[in-house]
Amino acid sequence: MTDPNQPIDPEVSADAAQPEGEEQVVDAEVVSGEQPEATPAGGEGSDAPVAEEVTAEAEAHPDTARADQPRDDYLRLQAEYVNYKRRVDRDLPVHKTRAAHDVLEALLPVLDEIHLAEQHGDLPEGSPFRAIADKLELTPGKHGLERVGVKGEVFDPNVHEALMHIEWDASDAELRDDATATTVVTVLQPGYRAGERVLRAARVAVADPQ
Repeated sequence: MTDPNQPIDPEVSADAAQPEGEEQVVDAEVVSGEQPEATPAGGEGSDAPVAEEVTAEAEAHPDTARADQPRDDYLRLQAEYVNYKRRVDRDLPVHKTRAAHDVLEALLPVLDEIHLAEQHGDLPEGSPFRAIADKLELTPGKHGLERVGVKGEVFDPNVHEALMHIEWDASDAELRDDATATTVVTVLQPGYRAGERVLRAARVAVADPQ
């Protein structure tokens, strides 16, 4: 028989309260000594948010920006060069034509002197200078130079420059009887054209048919 005045041990009291034939239930985690697994900060079993944070930090880092700058400069320089090459290839024929026209235009005073010498009979057939003059006139023609301004043709302000307006001479055989428009009756100075470009307009005198 138990003495009522004796102190009661808590552990003994707990064991005594457990019915016979039943196993004592003990916290499995405490008995096994295993610690619960830590859950990742971004959620259970997922590391995507962590990777995104690392990538964002790498992109925002000053060293990353400085490392990408040479590549961006190279790509920009390459694009500028490609555009420059296209412009050069596109404009090259235009520059060649313009250079040829500048040379031909510089020869016009020489051709004028040859033309005046022919009109005054200073270039007889068989003379040494006659052969040189013929070559000087033929060579520019190979590069598209042609003389404009012929007596009897219809006046065209695009290729003619009218310096005088005179009366129509019906007795002139070089003028057409059926002309109805203003006509060139005298060529004071021939003009020259290279392709579609008029290097110099012909200076002429014109008349209106009666």
